[in-house]
Amino acid sequence: MSTRAPLRSLDEMTHGSARDKIRPVLLTLLSAAAVGLLVLVGLVVLLWWKQESITWQPPRPPFPQVTARRVDYTASDGQPLYAYVVGGRDTTARGPLLLVFHGNADLAGWQVPWAEEVARRTGWTVLAAEYRGYGGLPGAPTYEGSQRDARAAYAFARDSLGVPADQIAIFGHSLGSAVATELASEVKPRALILQSPFTSARAMARVIVWQPVLVMWRVISRIHFDTERRVRTLETPLWVAHGDRDLIIPTRMGRAVFAAARTPRRLLIVRGAGHNDVEDVGGAEYWAWLGEALGTVGTEGLRH
Repeated sequence: MSTRAPLRSLDEMTHGSARDKIRPVLLTLLSAAAVGLLVLVGLVVLLWWKQESITWQPPRPPFPQVTARRVDYTASDGQPLYAYVVGGRDTTARGPLLLVFHGNADLAGWQVPWAEEVARRTGWTVLAAEYRGYGGLPGAPTYEGSQRDARAAYAFARDSLGVPADQIAIFGHSLGSAVATELASEVKPRALILQSPFTSARAMARVIVWQPVLVMWRVISRIHFDTERRVRTLETPLWVAHGDRDLIIPTRMGRAVFAAARTPRRLLIVRGAGHNDVEDVGGAEYWAWLGEALGTVGTEGLRH
């Protein structure tokens, strides 16, 4: 004699059907959350691992053939370095000197034509410094390495070229603006001149990195550039130029750096200029701005 299973109530059948429908949805949501978490963790690990190669991007050979005088020196950790000297009549600079730090995908050799124009217009000697890992130099660029390289270039200008500390001005473009500012906070140059600067490494990460990854920046970052914070305490006169069509470093960052300065001198916003053509688009206005910075013309607080 067979036994029949008890009949399910309508309520039980309804709830069972609802659970059957909800379960796939929950599984889908949980799977999506797991994938999202894995992507987030992967991006954090990638940023931690690759942050130096994201920040510094040395151009590959062939390197430019440069007619300017090359000088070699060594950083405090033994890293060999070099720079190009433009202007000056012999082994010493014999006059004021502009120490130049280039951007992340640039080379000291590529600065020579600009440096020649600076020397021609102002009479200043220009020392265009190279970073480790760039232009055929061994090593790999890092935050600490950039500090050592900058100090070595400054020491060479002061000790080997014989330029008095109060006759050295420091110039930085793009990433070089952060390197220049860090050095200026240690040595108190005659002037600090920044072209297309960014406010801080964290702020730049906010521009290029997914927001959830940014939350972990303080934990994973090995790059601590913070130009906006450093210029607040610098007594060195600050000059800033930025293109209003810069698609790499927002113009607002150049404005913010200038606004934060303890000793601001002149902010030049070049209309129509991008990241790498400020001097070309700015023309006479740009060279007047740079000439004022090197000539210490009394233009405190001027804004264009």
